Amino acid sequence: MSTTDHTMEPTDLQSAVGRLNYAKGHGTGNDFILVSDPENQHDLGQRQVAALCDRHRGIGGDGLIRAVPSDTLPEGRKILEIRPDAYWFMDYRNADGTISEMCGNGVRVFVHFLLKEQLVDLPVGGQLPVGTRAGLKVVTRLEDGYAVDMGPWEFVHAQAAQENGLDSIVSTAKLDKARGALSVSVGNPHTVVAVATAAELDNLDLSTAPEVEPTTRNGTNVEYVLVEGAVLDEDRAVLRMRVHERGVGETLSCGTGACAAVIATRHWAQGNAAGQWTVQVPGGELRVGFAIAESGQEHVILSGPAVLVSRGEVLGS
Repeated sequence: MSTTDHTMEPTDLQSAVGRLNYAKGHGTGNDFILVSDPENQHDLGQRQVAALCDRHRGIGGDGLIRAVPSDTLPEGRKILEIRPDAYWFMDYRNADGTISEMCGNGVRVFVHFLLKEQLVDLPVGGQLPVGTRAGLKVVTRLEDGYAVDMGPWEFVHAQAAQENGLDSIVSTAKLDKARGALSVSVGNPHTVVAVATAAELDNLDLSTAPEVEPTTRNGTNVEYVLVEGAVLDEDRAVLRMRVHERGVGETLSCGTGACAAVIATRHWAQGNAAGQWTVQVPGGELRVGFAIAESGQEHVILSGPAVLVSRGEVLGS
């Protein structure tokens, strides 16, 4: 981790934040501003978060993560009822300041941040329960990163998924025609599109939001996955993916999106038995696997690195 501190003079929006210590981190290039707030004193509003995440006038990031005790938020108090040791809650906002349920890369970086801030003690192999707006997530520290039990997943439109394998249409700049897609919830919404060739994937223009029909009230993340030649053998498979995140734009990586892409691809493959999947994103590689919980439900497991790169202070007025 870099020891260099960065100091930023406030804009009108940022002056409302006051003096605020932060760290900057990323998971496979998906980058976040992280704020430790054990006293729940920095409940940042949408405009403030958007200003901080602005890459030209702020610190810059795909989102902002605030570490608060679970008992300070209604969603956290519900989690404590079933998991009293889930002390920390990941309060996550997209780059535009809107609230998001969950971020698979973000929760790994969040736990790494807690560890580096000495707010938790987590040896390799240890597990930490974390509260999120998508429910409880249990994170295991690995030698080379963190694994997150993302919990159960579901098709957003189960009947259409089973009958047709597709439930929506996505129009994308520089893709010759609209493509069918499959919607998957991993605690937050995703719409997965298969592309036919590496050239199609590489040439996508994701500077503007794809158009998804039918539209959803709170928007959706859209993943583009190269399926052709993806399966290497019955034990492992490799996918390539790009993603447009709601409220952010194209990002170098999306952890929940990687999970959704694997789930959709496995469904399209009609019974492919690959247990471990490598998802190649512009920012690196993520690993996706599956496990059966005590409830009998299938859980999806996301693994990957987490890095802190700097610390700094926002100057208040």
